[in-house]
Amino acid sequence: QVQLVESGGGLVQAGGSLRLSCATSGLTFSIYTMGWFRQAPGKEREFVAAIWWTGSNTYYADSVKGRFTISRDNAKNTVYLQMNSLKPEDTAVYYCAADRYGLGSVKNQQYDYWGQGTQVTVSS
Repeated sequence: QVQLVESGGGLVQAGGSLRLSCATSGLTFSIYTMGWFRQAPGKEREFVAAIWWTGSNTYYADSVKGRFTISRDNAKNTVYLQMNSLKPEDTAVYYCAADRYGLGSVKNQQYDYWGQGTQVTVSS
């Protein structure tokens, strides 16, 4: 069965850094575009970043560009989200998602599989 398990969330002060990991199993990781989304209380789930299954392209939301970096390690079937210069508005539950042969869609409906999420809280 397909599983996506996020980890690395927690409490961090504004300006700090955090690295999220999403370990996958049960799928051919190398053919899935991987994305990160986040959802704050009372708000819609929003796109954060994606990395093409080819590994040759990345895409970021304007709100995180220059601060966050998405990467993948196909040997470990894992995708990462390095978050630097964190702001209180980055506080949310962060979700990992997989899109088979995807081209970095920003729409959550286009992703095939989802993890359970990991909480990121940034204090001021």
